[in-house]
Amino acid sequence: MPRRQSPPPTLRPYAHVSTPGYSRRQTSGQMVPGTVVRVNTTISKPKLGRSARRAVLVVHVTASASWLGLTLGLLALGITAATTGSAVSVEASVRAMLLFADWLLLPVALLTLLSGLVLSLGTAWGLARHRWVVTKFWLTLATTAATAFALRPGVSAAVTAVTAGGPLPDAGHVLFGPVVSLSAYVFMTAISVLKPWGPTRRGRRLRALASGTPKGT
Repeated sequence: MPRRQSPPPTLRPYAHVSTPGYSRRQTSGQMVPGTVVRVNTTISKPKLGRSARRAVLVVHVTASASWLGLTLGLLALGITAATTGSAVSVEASVRAMLLFADWLLLPVALLTLLSGLVLSLGTAWGLARHRWVVTKFWLTLATTAATAFALRPGVSAAVTAVTAGGPLPDAGHVLFGPVVSLSAYVFMTAISVLKPWGPTRRGRRLRALASGTPKGT
């Protein structure tokens, strides 16, 4: 009488693992139980806790709104200085602009840049995974640099000329900086809401590693 053969082990689509750093992962084919598949579970894991992330987000939004308010104020003062016929009003406007630029605008711009950087690096968005994040970062950096090396010197030169009793040397000194800053801020707000253009090459690679999809599929 032939010996009765036991049925083959059941093949399951999951690999059972209990080692830290590994996870159960559905595969494209059947695998024998016990097969270990290493999955990088830290690719999209946020580095900031929930409370810390919320706190940094509040700081970032507050700093960004303050930057917008200061930019609008600078633009209003610049238009006043460029269009008024009163020497007293011109001097008062450019002095107020210098006060904003020296004590408020640059610190707020730096705080916006720093808090945005922390949010990018501390969350799943990352800094170089999405094109809109990269664009916003470089645009914020460029606007901050322009505030320090273009807007402030221009306003300072206007104050020096007006204080000496002369006319406003160039309306561009008090108008160009606020207009550029406001345009950049509106554009960055738009891409923050719309999140266009999709992931970068690095973002696509990290997403493929996280999902277990072979590169090029």
